[in-house]
Amino acid sequence: MLTPAFDLSQDPDFLTIAIRVPYARVSEFDVYFEGSDFKFYAKPYFLRLTLPGRIVENGSEQGSYDADKGIFTICLPKETPGQHFEGLNMLTALLAPRKSRTAKPLVEEIDASEIPEEVVDDEEFDWEIEQTPYEEVSESALNPQCHYGFGNLRSGVFQRLQDELNDVIDIKNPDFTPAAERRQKRLAAELAKFDPDHYLADFFEDEAIEQILKYNPWWTDKYSKMKAFLEKSQEEENHAALVSFSEEEKYQLRKFVNKSYLLDKKACRQVYYSLIDILLAYCYETRVTEGEKNVESAWNIRKLSPTLCWFETWTNVHEIMVSFGRRVLCYPLYRHFKLVMKACSDTIKILQLGKSAVLKCLLDIHKIFQENDPAYILNDLYISDYCVWIQKVKSKKLAALAEALKEVSLTKAQLGLELEELEAAALLVQEEETALKAAHSVSGQQTLCSSSEASDSEDSDSTVSSGNEDSDSDSEQDELKDSPSETVNSLQGPFLEESSAFLIVDGGVCRNTAVQESDASQGKPLASSQPLGVSGPLIEELEEQLKTTVQVSEPKGTTAVNHSNMQERDGRQTPND
Repeated sequence: MLTPAFDLSQDPDFLTIAIRVPYARVSEFDVYFEGSDFKFYAKPYFLRLTLPGRIVENGSEQGSYDADKGIFTICLPKETPGQHFEGLNMLTALLAPRKSRTAKPLVEEIDASEIPEEVVDDEEFDWEIEQTPYEEVSESALNPQCHYGFGNLRSGVFQRLQDELNDVIDIKNPDFTPAAERRQKRLAAELAKFDPDHYLADFFEDEAIEQILKYNPWWTDKYSKMKAFLEKSQEEENHAALVSFSEEEKYQLRKFVNKSYLLDKKACRQVYYSLIDILLAYCYETRVTEGEKNVESAWNIRKLSPTLCWFETWTNVHEIMVSFGRRVLCYPLYRHFKLVMKACSDTIKILQLGKSAVLKCLLDIHKIFQENDPAYILNDLYISDYCVWIQKVKSKKLAALAEALKEVSLTKAQLGLELEELEAAALLVQEEETALKAAHSVSGQQTLCSSSEASDSEDSDSTVSSGNEDSDSDSEQDELKDSPSETVNSLQGPFLEESSAFLIVDGGVCRNTAVQESDASQGKPLASSQPLGVSGPLIEELEEQLKTTVQVSEPKGTTAVNHSNMQERDGRQTPND
């Protein structure tokens, strides 16, 4: 027999069951319902449901069949109109047969007289039995069963899976490692793995972290609708309607085998605590990947959950948060304390949405692990059992768990990784580097300004001096050009024949003594030596111009010396005249 795909819905008066039976023989089908039992048969399909409320046959029931879709739709009246049937989307729980209620004890001691005779062993003892020497065995070997898994109900699993052990969990030999030793090894491994440089890099360069924090997963919108609904109606029973399952998720639910779990009070508390731990890891993974699963998703979930990778057990909610915070800052790509607190906030919202939201998350984890080769073992140990168990949990228990998680306050100092000291030291170094850069920039600007001022002053000085030198040289050249031209012009013409009568001696001017002596020997006066008839003042003016020209072209101190020498020579010549 095949279990068909089915879906349940309700209104205040009716319960509607839609059953998909493609290729069924619709001419022959049977429907039975009474109280909380419902049965449907259409070869080769068979469906038996245990409903969360009672239905009644009163003539108002209806049924229809859509041949194109192959769906039977059956509407059954509720025994109590207006009653809300809770958990209609918990398909695995609905498939369970009704529990048998009996006062007979589950374990009963049988009297020896009631044992059948063929069971009683009257054979004589064989004294020839083979004997082996006694070997003392350690206590751990006598009692090797260290438990783990859902509700600590499993043991001895990894003795058969040694090859796949290292790819799934971090603990070695879990079947022989007690819970206290597991925790010690986990804490030591986390301290060895913590990387201060990676943490500080994400702490200061947090652009990607801020982008991740802005992402809104699917439960954010559902939670907002729930809060708005509560403000209007103050009713909590319709929370399940906010969360719906896809056809793939419904198929997953139908594949699970429903079972009951005999958990004592301690084991039940461990199951709830481990549920928080698994949900925290799932919320982190969903947020950092923004809902897009990748090949690292299975690794992230199992690595961040000590329940899954170390088979850790818990005593309170606070130590769960501390452990999760340490692992977020040690293992994944994004390591920031804000992500720890955000995952905690997301987990609280999921728990407050009720078991439908929790089941949807567990189904997603189950799918991720099922598609990952080594991680499927964790489905067998934990997730499959959680998917079945959560369907029978009351939402009030999950709400109380959410309140307990909300009351937990977590600080960086409680993680034991010296985060505050690292941040303070890094900030101090950053401030020193900033101050040093500022000082270098200021000194560089001052040096640049002083060098530019010095170069400007040198340029101005050189410009002024060169200007002065140019002006002096230009004036000197002009004078030299003008003076000789004027002198030559004045000597040309009528004075050209007498030019030899003037001699320049050491920069000075004097008359030619040969001319003077010849004139004197002939008894002519000095004035007669000017045959051109030029007046005496004109000749003196010409002499003064020649002196001026010679003085400008000679260096300082030479003119005075030459002028005195000329005067001395003139004085010597005067008596001869």
